Amino acid sequence: MSSAQAPPSGDMDMDDQSPHKEQVVRGSAWDRALELVAGAGQRLRQIWQRRPAAPAAQSTPKKVMEERESKPAPRSSAKDPRILTRAEHSISRKRISNAALRVLYGLRDAGYQGYLVGGAVRDLLLGAEPKDFDVATDARPEDIQRVFRSCRLIGRRFRIAHVRFGGEIIEVTTFRGSGAGEAEDGDREVADGLILRDNVWGTLEEDAARRDFTVNALYYNIDDFSVRDEVGGLADLEARQLRLIGDPVQRYREDPVRMLRAARLAAKLGFELHPATRGPIAEMAGLLDAIPPARLFDDLQKLFMYGHAERSLRWLLDLKLFEHLFPGVDTRPDSVDLPLIRAALVNTDQRIAQGKSVTPAFLFAALLWPSFRRELEAIAGDDEATPEQLHEAADRVFDEHTGRVALPRRFSAVTREIWLLQDRFATPTPARARRLIRHPKFRAGYDFFVLRAEADPALADLAARWTQAQQVEGADFDRLFKLPPAGAAKPAGAKRKRRRRRTAKPGPAPDAG
Repeated sequence: MSSAQAPPSGDMDMDDQSPHKEQVVRGSAWDRALELVAGAGQRLRQIWQRRPAAPAAQSTPKKVMEERESKPAPRSSAKDPRILTRAEHSISRKRISNAALRVLYGLRDAGYQGYLVGGAVRDLLLGAEPKDFDVATDARPEDIQRVFRSCRLIGRRFRIAHVRFGGEIIEVTTFRGSGAGEAEDGDREVADGLILRDNVWGTLEEDAARRDFTVNALYYNIDDFSVRDEVGGLADLEARQLRLIGDPVQRYREDPVRMLRAARLAAKLGFELHPATRGPIAEMAGLLDAIPPARLFDDLQKLFMYGHAERSLRWLLDLKLFEHLFPGVDTRPDSVDLPLIRAALVNTDQRIAQGKSVTPAFLFAALLWPSFRRELEAIAGDDEATPEQLHEAADRVFDEHTGRVALPRRFSAVTREIWLLQDRFATPTPARARRLIRHPKFRAGYDFFVLRAEADPALADLAARWTQAQQVEGADFDRLFKLPPAGAAKPAGAKRKRRRRRTAKPGPAPDAG
């Protein structure tokens, strides 16, 4: 006699399968029904036990929902959203980090909405692996903090919750509102079109309209595994174009950094800019001058240290943004400044692709080198630069540039050393070469000198000698630096003047007596 086996779990999404699921085998339908009811009750008890304990004074999730329902109904969007069902897209929860899933399920279990949003949804739809996972919710920041013990609220300009699970941080934001007639539910400050603070809470539809690009305003619903599009992001994703939500002039005025973000995303994704998005950038690029230097430094790291630095440079030059970030660089097509910068950015991309470390210090040594070289020429003229003059030139560059892009001291100190070593690489003797090769920053200085040689063929022979010098010893080492290299390089300070020989002063006349 064969036993009857329960049928498989029907129409359930394959992503919903769990190692904790069990197949129930019973001899009768009544027994199977009792077992299923008991299992469901057990799972409900487990979920309830996992809920965070709430202090007596705080609102329970049920009360929170009642309060929300008592408010006026949200304004409907001008256009019906486009919704992709689970069967219509390629996003699987297997590709979403466990930390993000815990946040999404935690919000849901506490009675709130929770959506995966932004670049993570965009990249998953494109088949790429997201680096970060962001969540949007109707829970207020304080509510999020009550749900998750490992939550920290940050930011004044934009109030954000950081929820930590292990070594991963999930950024959780409350739905942003339009700011019209909702001052009682948050605060918003705008000056001359620039958003100084935006903490007005709203609905998902309003939140989508407040985001930057349409492809970044896609929401993944953990409840039914659908993707929701309020602003046409799916169509732009298929067309591989970046399009700002709303009026581009107004959106750039609200936050000029969006112009840099347009260049970065175009470089990263290989997308084109929509004509309306691209049009105002060159004319409005000067608005970047008012952005805090520390924030610009953060955005420059995203441009140049995520594996698409060289393409980002091309976009910055094309959109006339680079000269507002580095005014000391000659950006003309035949510029002598750009080859070194391009070589440094290509090198950075290669190191990232190989899984090697990169540092902003080395990158900024290349980006600011033209400014340093010109300051040194202004100080030393045709004379050989002294150590004091080298330091003075570096000080001038950092003082001027700190007001534009703030390079933290831990990086600027290394950048300075790389510059100061270049004169020693250019004028070696066997003794000086031995001392230099033992310098703690030799490797950084050497790598930079090799990059300079790639951009300037006159340095190629000397760079080759320095490469060989790290592989030989003794007389072979000395021989490399006894003869002047072909196309001998000048130090960083331009020309050298021949030193005059000191003549002996005449002594006192002999005593006539």
